[in-house]
Amino acid sequence: MPPLRFQKTFISDERYESAAVFDVDNDGVPDIVSGAYWYPGPRFDRKCKIGDVQAVGEYYDDFSTVPLDVNGDGYLDFITGGWWGKTLYWRENPRGDPSKPWPMHKIAEFGNIETTRGWDVDGDGRVEIVPNTPGGPQRFYKLRTDSDGRGTGEFSEHVISEGASGHGFGFGDVNGDGRGDIVLAKGWLECPADPLGGPWTFHPEFDLGSASCPVLVVDVNGDGLNDLIVGQAHGYGLDWWEQRRQGGRRAWVKHPIDPFNSQYHDLIWADIDGDGQCELITGKRYRAHCGRDPGEYDPVGLYYFKWTGEGFAKQVIDYGPMRVGKGCGIHFAVADLHGTGRLDVVAPGKDGLALFRNLGYAHNMGD
Repeated sequence: MPPLRFQKTFISDERYESAAVFDVDNDGVPDIVSGAYWYPGPRFDRKCKIGDVQAVGEYYDDFSTVPLDVNGDGYLDFITGGWWGKTLYWRENPRGDPSKPWPMHKIAEFGNIETTRGWDVDGDGRVEIVPNTPGGPQRFYKLRTDSDGRGTGEFSEHVISEGASGHGFGFGDVNGDGRGDIVLAKGWLECPADPLGGPWTFHPEFDLGSASCPVLVVDVNGDGLNDLIVGQAHGYGLDWWEQRRQGGRRAWVKHPIDPFNSQYHDLIWADIDGDGQCELITGKRYRAHCGRDPGEYDPVGLYYFKWTGEGFAKQVIDYGPMRVGKGCGIHFAVADLHGTGRLDVVAPGKDGLALFRNLGYAHNMGD
């Protein structure tokens, strides 16, 4: 297949590193939410203030944007938090009113937050809020609901490990028992029959280095065993770790995908070309450590990698020096923003906020 075509639109010069796509005002049209602002679709050319975000040097203390109707009013709020504030918050949607600020509510204060994701840890169909806390134990937060299943604005905390979690995490069924496990940099936590109350068993089976957020848990080669896809968030390298069974025991074999680019911090597994098979979508986080990481001054880029049956083929969405190419921040998004049935890419970062409209293959470019 030929590579996909993308139309790049620079939305904002803001330096927030996290973004999400969801319908803020319930008009049936997806919007973009990033840092202190949201941008109404379908044009995304108007900036609506959410509220101030703490600035620390080159950073903003806003390392995730996880949509969730926390208070049960029918409007999506979002979860955020960061490294310096050491606090997980939810921002309350003022019922889609672009003239009103979004109140901030504290969920918990527990230490540095690398980033946060929403995963259905207990399998009840609702996402739990899972922060990556490198210096503390792994935990997640479950939204409390009322008798009608609506959010109450309160969360319960579940600490499932001891010691430091390390940099990077992922979620998926590692051992094939139908439950979602949590992958950390130096092993994985096995989900018990009771995810909320039972003990989680740690299996120290690998060392993923400065692992991405997330580590993807997917069956890459179709052998029925879930593998791991791992970027080096603060160094060079992107790999997949093949799961094998040897004598009834698990073994992991590392295979390179792209050893020549650095700071693969966020990864998404989605069907971007519409062929029914998922691709790996990722890119470089621009100036992740403000000049202190290997490859910080290399060109930035966005890519998708297609599994060929033997390895991953790299396709370029965007590439070049800063202000020519575009990175993807710490929490980027893919979604169909234009109703074409194709997934577009929303890329935040210290190098600005950009939208890449997926035009499909060359014969579809008139859509």
